[in-house]
Amino acid sequence: MKNDARRPARTQTAPDDAWYVDDRCTNCDVARQLAPGLVAERGGRSEIVRQPRDAAEERQLHAAAFACPTRSIRHPARRLDPALDPYPMPLGTTDVLLCGHNSPHTAGANSYLLRRPGGTLMMVDTPRWSEPLAARYEALGPVTDILLTHRDHVAHGRRYADRLGARLWIHEGDLDSVPEADHVLRGTESTEIAAGVLAHPLPGHTEGSVVYVADERYCFSGDSFYWSRTTGDVEVADSVTWFSIEALAASLARTVGRLRFEWLLPGHGDRKHLPAADMADRMRRLAARTRELRPRPVDFTAVRW
Repeated sequence: MKNDARRPARTQTAPDDAWYVDDRCTNCDVARQLAPGLVAERGGRSEIVRQPRDAAEERQLHAAAFACPTRSIRHPARRLDPALDPYPMPLGTTDVLLCGHNSPHTAGANSYLLRRPGGTLMMVDTPRWSEPLAARYEALGPVTDILLTHRDHVAHGRRYADRLGARLWIHEGDLDSVPEADHVLRGTESTEIAAGVLAHPLPGHTEGSVVYVADERYCFSGDSFYWSRTTGDVEVADSVTWFSIEALAASLARTVGRLRFEWLLPGHGDRKHLPAADMADRMRRLAARTRELRPRPVDFTAVRW
């Protein structure tokens, strides 16, 4: 008997009362970031490797499930408990919250809310669109700006901007992906777009990639670089660099001396908090390593998060 095409299939062996990951998983790494002891990569996809043992681990798995862009983390006997939806979720600092509810239209990218003086917020990239989510984010304070890091993450940007009354930002290199943007960054010079918030154009992953740094503490790197659990360092995903790895190397060489931050907050890949001097040293070494890279075919499976 064939599976109903509308019903996601279970692909991992698990007891009938156990959490599992269904066959819609795209191996985006989001769940592994949020529940590293419970979810791991096996055979090119995420799997539940251990069931939660207590309430804290149950919350951790719910955080992963509510962020999963394909809603692939499931329990056969019950639905997700809305009371355990933690988003927007603080990330070890009161200034930045993880939006959660990652969108399949941004390849499951993470998005963030950045608190600013006076009680306003900025959104960096966007979660999946829904009116209840927009109301939830708005309840935290007025969202003044939505900062898009590059073309891969523009989905829902205009819709959130219109709903929240926010200004939508993009770089001219990726303007064709959201031509109705309110503010367009141009060239390669760093620009202060609000008090304490710098936009650093970083062509490479895409022609219009931008890194945003707030208060010399928080770096929203889009897909330009990320923290790798595999190497224990800052890395570039050269196997999914769409525009030019040489351009990314040149961008890093030009910009790295002006990048000062403590928190690395990427669209894809893991987050990390380190002293600013340590981050600066790692970024200098990353720039040197990136100069040695050469173009390669796009290959999502080659990324080692």
